[in-house]
Amino acid sequence: MQICFIIFLCFVPFLFSNFYVSVITEILILGIFALSLNILLGYTGLVSLGHAAFFGVGAYMAGLAAKHISNHLFVTLLVALVASVFVAFVIGYFCTRVSGFYFLMLTLAFSQLIYSAFHQWRFAGASNGLTGIPKPALTPTIVFSHSISLYFLILTIFLIVVYSVRIFIQSPTGHVLIGIRENETRMKAMGYNTRFYSLLSFVLAGGLGGLAGCLYSYFNGFVSPNELYWTMSGQVLIMVLVGGAGTIIGPVLGAAFIVFLETIISSYTELWMLIIGIVFILFVVFAPKGIVGLANQFLAKFFAKKINEESIDRVPVNIENQEKAANQ
Repeated sequence: MQICFIIFLCFVPFLFSNFYVSVITEILILGIFALSLNILLGYTGLVSLGHAAFFGVGAYMAGLAAKHISNHLFVTLLVALVASVFVAFVIGYFCTRVSGFYFLMLTLAFSQLIYSAFHQWRFAGASNGLTGIPKPALTPTIVFSHSISLYFLILTIFLIVVYSVRIFIQSPTGHVLIGIRENETRMKAMGYNTRFYSLLSFVLAGGLGGLAGCLYSYFNGFVSPNELYWTMSGQVLIMVLVGGAGTIIGPVLGAAFIVFLETIISSYTELWMLIIGIVFILFVVFAPKGIVGLANQFLAKFFAKKINEESIDRVPVNIENQEKAANQ
């Protein structure tokens, strides 16, 4: 199943028009962004409303590095990762000292603080945003300027991120994060420094969020302060919850669902945000485990029904065999 999905993604540029290639490229970027928040929300149990700060910092730093230092792929990636990890460490150092509602509000406050800073920073374009970001390059002749080459670059990074997160969650450290989500008091009693692991989760999530922002600057060629605003944090939070928090594929499915829904509905009405809000409410009330939860329920019922039908079909055969044996 996974191999078929990867093969399909590899053939996307040859099966669809440039419009749909751009849409799927955006889904891959936002899928990484949603996966980063899922480390905090789905596996550590920390609800953040300021995750857009890392996305925006990564996008801005990659754009500034590409314009004023070098547009080399690894230079922009390194600058974005270092900046977002540093910001995540500073914010996480204070936020992990509190929990629950206070953690939520503190992340929101830090995010709005960073938004205000970039909104007024003239070197980064202030309220007009950062324009004219060049496409990444490996050499002066190898430039990811075409939409297809950029798609395969983002797809490669996306697959690396997905499998890296999967390996990390299955590791002993990942199990500690899940333990903190389930019962932090018990983990403390077992001798684990839960604040350290929460901070580690925060920094990893921030770094991946910055990576997604870096890829977004490649894709869009423009970064505005809106990428740092709290509504961006709310949007990625919806993606995680709709797709299925605490799963690997769930946030990616949530990103795909929201992006396609936004693309389709916005072409017919200006009230697309209202419709997405209604859809989110329906998921929270009737499908709290998201798309992955619905799929698991359907498959469980389908296979249970199939097993029951097969067992029923086999009963008469056994009876007939017993009757023949008795007659003989």
